[in-house]
Amino acid sequence: MYDIRNYIAGEFPEAISGMHISNVEPATGVAYSTLPDSDERDVAAAVQAALAAFPAWSSQTPSDRSQLLFRIADLLDERIEELAAAESKDTGKPLSLARTVDIPRAASNLRFFAAAVMHFGSESHDMQGAAINYTVRQPVGIVGCISPWNLPLYLFTWKIAPALAAGNCVIGKPSEVTPMTAHLLAGICKEAGLPPGVLNIVHGLGSKVGQAICEHPDVPALTFTGSTETGRQISRIASPLFKKLSLEMGGKNPNIVFADCNYEEMLQTSIRSSFSNQGQICLCGSRILVQKPIYDKFRKDFVQRTQALKVGDPLSEQVHIGSLVSHAHMEKVLACIERARDEGGAILCGGHRVKIAGRCRNGCFVAPTVIDGLPPDCRTNQEEIFGPVVTLIPFNDSEEATKIANGTAYGLSATIWTENLSRAHRVAGELQAGIVWVNCWMLRDLRTPFGGMKDSGLGREGGHEALNFVTEPKNVCVRYRDAG
Repeated sequence: MYDIRNYIAGEFPEAISGMHISNVEPATGVAYSTLPDSDERDVAAAVQAALAAFPAWSSQTPSDRSQLLFRIADLLDERIEELAAAESKDTGKPLSLARTVDIPRAASNLRFFAAAVMHFGSESHDMQGAAINYTVRQPVGIVGCISPWNLPLYLFTWKIAPALAAGNCVIGKPSEVTPMTAHLLAGICKEAGLPPGVLNIVHGLGSKVGQAICEHPDVPALTFTGSTETGRQISRIASPLFKKLSLEMGGKNPNIVFADCNYEEMLQTSIRSSFSNQGQICLCGSRILVQKPIYDKFRKDFVQRTQALKVGDPLSEQVHIGSLVSHAHMEKVLACIERARDEGGAILCGGHRVKIAGRCRNGCFVAPTVIDGLPPDCRTNQEEIFGPVVTLIPFNDSEEATKIANGTAYGLSATIWTENLSRAHRVAGELQAGIVWVNCWMLRDLRTPFGGMKDSGLGREGGHEALNFVTEPKNVCVRYRDAG
């Protein structure tokens, strides 16, 4: 059994409680490591380490901090195979996906903010000879970074990189379901020479560790990615304490297909946007809205492409769909499919657990599922499932499509497929979503703001939005001596 440890003050201590949590490989159902069952005492120790490290770290030049982040990114590249294997084992995702997407993106996150902080400047405003005002942005101090299980290293680095680049210290809490790559990252950071206490990682349950980070008075800023309900709980704790909050939460994203689209390109991308990472990406297009003239053709072709996807051992290079992240999550997804049946939905393909022979015989595999015949306002079309499940909904015109697309509590992302440029701009403007892709999906520029509307989020990540969040602006007004 591999022994995952906390990372506090540059060391790897056990949890103060002495207790552990088993970490299960979802593709096999076998526990292969343990992680600390930490609590508020471990969080307090991490905060003390961060407070001690903050004066020196925040006083370093942006160039010095930038060079360290570049060094960490280089080490991620050097150990891509080890990290990809760990990510695949922890999450159940195909190894090929972890190797080509998750780990390279984690390195890109670090490099992006290492470069961005070098261009993060101040503003000045001249008061017509009377005075000069200038604005400086200073690190907030300690940032609590709580990351999810679906893209563990990818999203953990997305949070810690801007905080560290801006001169903050970090208390990181990876998901207890997928802790391994955060643990490996801690060793990489130590090897790279990151000063002790600058990055601290506390493993454990959200009800203990996550809550303690949110409640601690010396952690003035919190960034969280996860479920909307957990985001609400964090807001209830943090808002009365006037903490800065960035919440990236759930989605029920529409993929809107107009009849004049580039059909083959749309079809290929829609398969990817529906089932990548087993549908366990907050940006997946789980509601596919198709204009009626091509609805029957799309339904036939999409089901055929979906049935061609291979479900199996994540280590196989031929596999498209790996394991869901846990047995509990698999049961939740299967229950959602049963509810769709009860609501009158037709299961066009999938809808069942997949049994894999060999080492994965006890794994958490679900066939990619396509559901037809449900009204837009039913629970299946309103609530996030977060698995390889999509629904098909016909529409007549752009007005109806927009109404359906906006008809949920969520507003994270949307995709539009059309060759009509005017329609694309008009519909994009009408959609209640923080991100709108036109004739593409997951085409990301890290300079752009990332986040959602309504129940999908609060605040934005990415680019200068992220650096603004982890810093406090201070205006300085200097009156000219001879003014007046």
